[in-house]
Parts: sequence; C-alpha cells; structure tokens
Amino acid sequence: MICEVCQTENATVHLTQIISGKMQKIDLCEKCAKEKGVADPAGFSLADMLLGLGAADEMKSTGSEELVCPQCGFTQPDFKKTGRLGCPQCYVTFAEGLGVILKDMHKGTQHKGKVPSRAARMQEYQSRLKTLHASLQAAVQSENYEQAASLRDQISTLELQLKS
Repeated sequence: MICEVCQTENATVHLTQIISGKMQKIDLCEKCAKEKGVADPAGFSLADMLLGLGAADEMKSTGSEELVCPQCGFTQPDFKKTGRLGCPQCYVTFAEGLGVILKDMHKGTQHKGKVPSRAARMQEYQSRLKTLHASLQAAVQSENYEQAASLRDQISTLELQLKS
C-alpha cells in the first residue's frame, strides 16, 4: 500500500475515521505520519489531515492572496495547523470554504443541541398552538366563520393534549 500524501513510500500508518456514518481511511508512510503529527497525539491535527486530503481546495480564496481575519489576524495556515478558528469574525472571513469542511467534520453546520423528549413535545405543541391562534385570527378577520370554528376545535383538542 502506498502513502496517500507523498505517493512514493510504503504506508505503515493506517488511520480510520467515521464521519456521519461514512468511513474514511488514510494510509501514511512513517515520514509523512511524523510530519502530520500522527505519532504525537498532542500534535495531531485532524483538520490539517483533512485539509491535506482535498478539502484544502475549499479553503483557497478566489484571488491569489491569502485570507486573513481582520479582527484577530488568523490565517488559513493557522486554521489548518490548529483545526480551530481564532474568533467569531473568522467564521465570516473564511465562510466560503468552511461550510463543506464543517459538514464533513460534523453532522451539520448548525448546532441544534439536545432537548429532552418531553420538552421537545411541549415546544411542538406550543408552536402548533401559536400557528392555530394566528390562523384563527385571520379567519375571524376575513369573516370565514366555518374555518374559524374548525380552528377553534383544533385549538381545544390541542390544549387538552397539552394538559395531559
């Protein structure tokens, strides 16, 4: 097996990572593994490894000049080295290529967090109730009383479910 970075030496280090249910494998020679910091877990940068395998194209700017964050001075090589951004403005500065990289590294690009199932159901009921009340107001204002009666009944049913 040949090293995927230098394409010359035999691969002796094999890394496997599972992202969003997809398995990614990389095979490195001893020299490339040391250069990437794989031998030293503290120096290993997953982002650097990913960027070195094709995602780097996503981070390149459209022009020939290197992007630099105006707030903290962070550059693309800094991101590639640490796998982290320097400040909130970095997300705006490097936004063009970050979406694809973050999607590959995580489940998505927006944090949703965890919500207990009971609280999630309550939020869903509250949201539905709010929508029904707005629809009821619109139906009353347009004098569509049949629809208003139907919405009133739906609201009553939902409020009973909410209490239990």
